[in-house]
Amino acid sequence: MFSLTAPDVSFYESFIESHREWDGAHQDGAGLFAGDDVSTAEGFAAWVRKLADAEHAQEVNGIVPCTFRWITEDSRYVGSIAFRHYLTPSLLNSGGHIGYGVRPSDRGRGVATWALREMCSSLAAGGGPERVLLTCDDNNAASARTIERSGGVLEDVRLDGEGKAFRRYWIDLTGFELSS
Repeated sequence: MFSLTAPDVSFYESFIESHREWDGAHQDGAGLFAGDDVSTAEGFAAWVRKLADAEHAQEVNGIVPCTFRWITEDSRYVGSIAFRHYLTPSLLNSGGHIGYGVRPSDRGRGVATWALREMCSSLAAGGGPERVLLTCDDNNAASARTIERSGGVLEDVRLDGEGKAFRRYWIDLTGFELSS
């Protein structure tokens, strides 16, 4: 059974296993930046505090307040999902409200769809926005299916600064119910 869990140092070993699986690739929804040290227990603890603090942070350089949740299965870290509390012009164009990533060994199990629906349900129940924006690379069929299965409606396909196409979806949260 999956859970959405606030980031916690108790997941250190499991997170490190996942981090190795990503092999240096960017993990959407994790809030992990190049300067973050997760290789040591002390660095990991500092990063976990930073994720918790992000929920009530002030916007700085386009980084907005964000709620991070880890997708867990018992004591195992499976992935991350993040909700940006509002959209800057840049996020409205290409970043969106919600980002998520599932460790490679757990893909294909419905984890991302479960987590996205759970997050949307929580936002709807907690008085979140009426709708949320999600984006994905145009060639990421798995992410597009996840968003569409969760009620995402494609608004358009745009090009980023490097000419790479990405999709923009909106999910209406009014009356959203978890359908699992």
